[in-house]
Amino acid sequence: MRFFRLFSYQVVLSIFCLTGTLLIGTVNGQEPQVKLKDLNGFFPFQVPDNLEEWEKRSDLLRRRVLVANGLFPLPERTPLNAVVHGKIQREGFTVEKVYFESVPGFHVTGLLFRPSGKNATPGKDYPAVLSPHGHGGRLYDFGVDGVKKHLETGSEMFAESGRFPKVARCVTLARLGCVTLLYDMIGYADNQQLSRQLGHGFSKQRPEFEGKESWGLYSAQAEMRLQSIFGIQTWNSVRALDFLQGLPDVDPDRIGVTGGSGGGTQSIMICAIDSRPIVSFPNGMVSSSMQGGCTCENASLLRIGTGNVELAALFAPKPQAMTSANDWTKEMLVTGKGFPELKKLYTLYGNPDDVACADLLRFPHNYNYVTRKLMYELFNDHLKLGHDTPIVERDFPHLTEDEHAVYNEQHPRPEGGDAFEKSLTKWLADQSDKQLAGLTPEKRTELSAEAWQVLVGVDDPIKKDEAADWIETKTQNGVTTLHLKTPPAMEQTPVVENKREFAGYTHGYNHSVFAMRARKILAQIRNAKAAGNEITITADLGAEAIGLAAIAAAAADSVKSISLADDSFRFENITSYRDPQFVPGAVKYGDLPGLIKTVTSLGAKVQVK
Repeated sequence: MRFFRLFSYQVVLSIFCLTGTLLIGTVNGQEPQVKLKDLNGFFPFQVPDNLEEWEKRSDLLRRRVLVANGLFPLPERTPLNAVVHGKIQREGFTVEKVYFESVPGFHVTGLLFRPSGKNATPGKDYPAVLSPHGHGGRLYDFGVDGVKKHLETGSEMFAESGRFPKVARCVTLARLGCVTLLYDMIGYADNQQLSRQLGHGFSKQRPEFEGKESWGLYSAQAEMRLQSIFGIQTWNSVRALDFLQGLPDVDPDRIGVTGGSGGGTQSIMICAIDSRPIVSFPNGMVSSSMQGGCTCENASLLRIGTGNVELAALFAPKPQAMTSANDWTKEMLVTGKGFPELKKLYTLYGNPDDVACADLLRFPHNYNYVTRKLMYELFNDHLKLGHDTPIVERDFPHLTEDEHAVYNEQHPRPEGGDAFEKSLTKWLADQSDKQLAGLTPEKRTELSAEAWQVLVGVDDPIKKDEAADWIETKTQNGVTTLHLKTPPAMEQTPVVENKREFAGYTHGYNHSVFAMRARKILAQIRNAKAAGNEITITADLGAEAIGLAAIAAAAADSVKSISLADDSFRFENITSYRDPQFVPGAVKYGDLPGLIKTVTSLGAKVQVK
C-alpha cells in the first residue's frame, strides 16, 4: 500500500491565516500551532560565552550553509575554460572581458580590472578582489540627472564616473594595485543563459517544469535536490575565486571580497564557506532585520535558527567592515541588533578592532563614494597595498556599451532558455549522485547523517518534552518502544504570506512539517537514551520516512531497530513543496533507499512488516 492512499480516509487539517500569521490547524491536539517566520523577521545573534562554544556552533552553521547551497559535499571543480579578451586601456587601469564555466556549459561573465601605467609593477603578484555587484547589475547607471542628486548630497563626487558606482569601486581598486573581478549575477548584463525573470522575478510554479525525470529550478524536485538560483550563484562565486587565484599576476594569499546589497549577500556567503578571502566588506545586508527580499537571496534551510549577522560572523576572526544606512541596517549599531554582538565575538578572539560598522544613516541603501572610501581604507591595510591615507577616487570616462559587452562575433553568446535550464538541473543532479556513490560506505554514511542533521535541524534546540498524539512511547525492562502511528493528514502545508510561490521564502526560515515531526521523534530517542534504555521503533504507514530521518539525524545516538509498515514511498514522486512529506534535500541524499542504508550503517536493524 502506498502512502498516498492515506489521504482518502484521513481527516484533513486546515490552514488558517489570521492577521498575517499562518497557523497549522489541529486535530485532537495532534499538531501544535506554528507561527511562521519570514525574511522580514528579527534575526538576533546570540554570542556564545566562549570560543569553544562558538567553534562548535560555527561548524554546525557552516554545514547548514553548505547544505542549503547544495554544496555538501563540495562538487568537483570542472575545467573553467576561461576566456579573457578585448583589453581596454584607461588611465591607471585596464579592463578585459571575461567568461568561464562554473560547470560545463554554464558561463560566468564579467569584467576584469588590472593596474596599468604608474599603478602597475611589472612582475609583481597583485592582491585580488572579488566583487559581486548586487541588483541593478554592473551596468547600473544613475544617469545624467540622477547623478546630480548624488553630487548634491555628497554620496558621489564625479558627474562622469559617479554614474556607475559598481564600476567605480573596481576602477579605484585597480588603480590601488588590485586585480579585480566584477562578475554578473544570473540574468544581468551578459549572464543570460538563465533569465533575469527566472533568477529574480520568479513568482508562479510551473507544472511543466516538475517531474523526477526532467525538472526546472523552483520545482519540488529541484528543492529536494537543493538546486536553487542562490546556490548556483554561490558556486559561481567559488569558481570566480578559482579564476582569480589562478591568474599568473595574482597573489593567491591576498584576496578580498566586497559587494553591496545582493552582492553583500553573496559576499557573506562566499566568506562563510571559503577560506581563501582574508578581508571582506559585505555592505548593505548584514542586518538582524530584513534578510534579502529576492529569490536569489533565499534558499531552503539557509536561515533556520540563524540570520545574516551570525552568517557574517563565520568570517571571524578575519577583518571585515560594513555600514549602517537608512534602510534595514539602520539599527545595526544598537545592542542586540547586530554590530555590538559581532564586536563581542571578535573580542573573544582578541581582535575587537578587526570588525567595524560605520554610521551612515544620512544615506539610504547604498554602496556610494563615502562607503567605498571606508572599504578602500580597510583593503589598503589588510591587503597591504601600501598607500597613504585618506584614499580618494579619481574620475574616469565611463565604459561604452561595446566596451562592457563580453560577447561578440568572435566570442558568441552561449545557448540558454528552458531546455538549458532543465539540462543544467539534470547535470547537477547526475554529478551529485555520482559523487555520493563514489564515496566509501563509511564516508557516505557519515555525510548522509550530517546532512540529515541539517534537514531535520538538530542545530536548532529540540525540546525534551516534544510530544505528539501519533507517537506512542512505552518503556519496559530497559527497552523503550516508540510506536509511530500514521501522522495527521494535511492537504497542504502552510506558507508565509509572500505571494511568490517559492519554497525558500518559507523553508528558508522554518522547519518543514516533515522535519517538525521528525524532531518530535528525535526528542523521544534522546529521552530514552538519557534514561539508559535500548530503543526500538515501529512505524505505521506514512510514518516510515519520518522515523528513518529521525534515526539518521540522531547519528551518534543508539536505536536498535525500526520496523516499517512499507518501504515503497519515494520523495522523488512529490510534485509540490507544500506536500506534507516534502523536505528540502531528501532526494539529493538518497531518497528513502539512501535513508535505509544510512540507518542500517548506523547500527539499526531495518525490517519491513
